[in-house]
Amino acid sequence: MSDKANSVQKEIVVDAPVERAFRVFTDKMDSWWVREHHIGKAPMKTAILETRSNGRWYEVGTDGSECEWGRVLVWEPPRRVVLAWQINAQWQFDPSFMTEVEVTFTPVSQQSTRVVLEHRNLDRFGVKADEMRKSFDSPGGWGATLQRYAEAVRKSSGQPASDSVRRASVE
Repeated sequence: MSDKANSVQKEIVVDAPVERAFRVFTDKMDSWWVREHHIGKAPMKTAILETRSNGRWYEVGTDGSECEWGRVLVWEPPRRVVLAWQINAQWQFDPSFMTEVEVTFTPVSQQSTRVVLEHRNLDRFGVKADEMRKSFDSPGGWGATLQRYAEAVRKSSGQPASDSVRRASVE
């Protein structure tokens, strides 16, 4: 794990076995990704993560255009995925730029999983590093994104909302 000034870390426990928690995060990313969190010129239609090492991570706009976000650096189902975030401080894809988003999935019990997301190497944003860290750590940043993910996990199980609310607070 990275130092706090250089990373943003969020954690959540979801009511799902580790395999389902991993699958919803990776295979079903489009079901929970915040639609306003896109960088393409057109509104986002779909968020796609190709579920393999060196797979693409990108969005498809409502006009059919594709906009890259990064790629899969490490693919270790169902315990870990590391993504290259290749979106610079101007919120544009830059193939020569990279920070990392590591997500780990640790069983807490047979029916619950701790999900830890760390966005690291934020110093690579240079003079904009503090601004970007604050953005990722803001109420609309990774914490809100993980809340949407937790809701998608809940929906994937068919359990009532009240059962998952107790575990869906992001730390």
